[in-house]
Amino acid sequence: MLTQHTTDPFGSNHRVERVLCFTAHPDDVDFGAAGTIAAWTAEGVEVTYCVMTDGDAGGFEPREREAIIAQRAAEQFQAAQIVGVKNVHYLHRRDGYLTPDHSVIAEVVALIREIRPDVVLSMHPQRNWARIQKSHPDHLAVGEAVTRAVYPAAENPFAYPELAERGLEAYKVPWLWLMAGPEELENHFVDVTEHVEAKLAAIRIHASQHPDLTAMDRSVRQGLEDTAARGGLGEGTLAEAFHVVAVNGQSTFAGF
Repeated sequence: MLTQHTTDPFGSNHRVERVLCFTAHPDDVDFGAAGTIAAWTAEGVEVTYCVMTDGDAGGFEPREREAIIAQRAAEQFQAAQIVGVKNVHYLHRRDGYLTPDHSVIAEVVALIREIRPDVVLSMHPQRNWARIQKSHPDHLAVGEAVTRAVYPAAENPFAYPELAERGLEAYKVPWLWLMAGPEELENHFVDVTEHVEAKLAAIRIHASQHPDLTAMDRSVRQGLEDTAARGGLGEGTLAEAFHVVAVNGQSTFAGF
């Protein structure tokens, strides 16, 4: 069961049926949210990934630049299957060069309007100074592009009119969940204790990026313990944290 620790602004009858996740590189979503995603899919939620770059600047071997793209795509697909995700989209942007320009935002809007998710999950647009590794420039670019797409572009019928011509009508996103942002902005903690093995298994698939899997396991578990403690979930609990924003809820009207 997905245990959530914030007030639901949509009321107790609101059900999440579709989730669309945006990240910069293969493996980002597994570090940030794979436990929560495994909990969602176990409850029948349809989750889709969109990875904006091919991760072509990752890995450790200089001579593997061509092979690394295919390898990382295969790793992400396998990792997605472990946590119950079948659909993985790519924007095929260059790793390290991502910017929140209108070509990227339009592609994000198109996918949001196509899938019409209850939750859009993204990397955070604000830098995490406590652990700057969470705030790779590509991560920040994803967060900014997705935030701009969620509001106002996705719900504005006059934004990117070429999308409407393709039958992609305006859509109001209910929830925006942001991961890997500043800890002081976290307002939602999800108990992932029952799904930690699936999360770790998904992360291990990305072996091209993590030469010491034992140390990685230990670090991830410690991070989940620290997050649970920060959220007041109790001893022995493991948790993932998010900054949840109600974009269109009971308190919003006419775009305000």
